[in-house]
Amino acid sequence: MKTIAVIGAGTMGNGIAHTFAQSGFTVKLIDISEKSLEKGMATIASNLDRMVAKGTISEDDKHKTISNIITYTDIKDGVVGTDLVVEAATENVGLKMNIFKQLSEVCDHKVILATNTSSISITQIAAQVVHPERVIGMHFMNPVPIMKLVEIIRGYNTSDKVTKIIMDLSVKLGKTPTEVNDYPGFVANRILMPMINESIETLYNGVAGVQEIDTVMKLGMAHPMGPLQLTDFIGLDVCLSILNVMYDGFKNPKYAPCPLLVNMVMAGKLGVKSGEGFYDYSESKKAEKVSKQFLK
Repeated sequence: MKTIAVIGAGTMGNGIAHTFAQSGFTVKLIDISEKSLEKGMATIASNLDRMVAKGTISEDDKHKTISNIITYTDIKDGVVGTDLVVEAATENVGLKMNIFKQLSEVCDHKVILATNTSSISITQIAAQVVHPERVIGMHFMNPVPIMKLVEIIRGYNTSDKVTKIIMDLSVKLGKTPTEVNDYPGFVANRILMPMINESIETLYNGVAGVQEIDTVMKLGMAHPMGPLQLTDFIGLDVCLSILNVMYDGFKNPKYAPCPLLVNMVMAGKLGVKSGEGFYDYSESKKAEKVSKQFLK
């Protein structure tokens, strides 16, 4: 593989593009919004600058990485000559299915089609594609250039050949691929999201405050980040979407999202990206100040 297309220039998409480009691949970064592409490229440049400052890479490595990325606003143009397409659009079933329908129409049948979905069925997505055996999940972790894990999810029809290619490719990226099967939430979010949801329930029920809950999990369970701070980092809307996918998939009430989470998303309190979630980020991106609504 030499040329990779990445669909979506948001947090995950630009991180995936960065990672492939830094590993020497030609990357075609695709987004319908020119503004999103500019923002994504600026993020990549900023992240590379930090790596240069830390001595992780050289200035020359930075320029080579950026030069490996070409941007497009049209899927048909962007996927020409690619060996692999990685979809990293918003976690929305309808949107992803529509993208894969387009990819099935414009990509050669030999092109492997991967999705970075964190919870949506690979089998359901693959049903939109001619030759569904070439569809696979590549669930990268955020921030992509730093985090080592890639969940490799096999759909019902994903072939052994495609799985091996993607497992080997992930190793070339310096990642640790872990193969899992296609069930709602896979492994990472099937375990993580109920913990996050329970931490929100604990706050909702008045058992403890925001900082107290996070402190217990950081100091008592050796978590690098408290669950409420992590929710802010992931995005409350993303967490709600994943919980809804799991609840719909399993029909088990233990996956039902906490009413507080639902209300906060409806109110636009999405975490770091909106400036407020369980913490207030108006003055700092660090979780240092609890949001007013949760102050005693």
